[in-house]
Amino acid sequence: MPYGERFESALLYAAQLHRFQERKGSGVPYVTHLLAVASIVGENGGTEDEVIAALLHDAPEDAGGTDRLEDIRQRYGDAVAGIVEGCTDTYEDPKPPWRPRKEAYVAHVAGAPRPVRLVSAADKLHNARSILADLRAVGDGLWDRFTGGKEGTLWYYRALVDAYTEAGDGPLVAELDRVVGEIEALARRE
Repeated sequence: MPYGERFESALLYAAQLHRFQERKGSGVPYVTHLLAVASIVGENGGTEDEVIAALLHDAPEDAGGTDRLEDIRQRYGDAVAGIVEGCTDTYEDPKPPWRPRKEAYVAHVAGAPRPVRLVSAADKLHNARSILADLRAVGDGLWDRFTGGKEGTLWYYRALVDAYTEAGDGPLVAELDRVVGEIEALARRE
């Protein structure tokens, strides 16, 4: 089933919200991440609401907090807003301490509804693919980009894989597990 005007509206909205943002340490426009996550969700059976949520999953955290979430709810409905809310680990600025925030997020996604896990896992898969590519290109210096550093980042991605797996998720999580395994193997060699 083709996506409709709501998808087109969300695509433009996401591009406008994140227009001046770049991916951490790479200079790549941030919107490429949103497009990749939406693509992964769509390729894994996501509904239009889930694909829209994938486009907007970082908007409250990076572009407006709870006011942004309410704007998303008004524009795209409760289902989309609920998924976006489920993918957000904080609305606070500055953000709370990294490790407790990530531990809480891992615990949350383990019991989250399937649409939240789908968008969250797609987000983490794209992030992990980017980490793997950058690790191959720049080596161990990559870890300086991340608040959790090398050990914290490796812990976080493995903990997410375990949480998604425990929830019973399928091929998308298997792919995330494979990519995280490659990151772990390469990180051990660095």
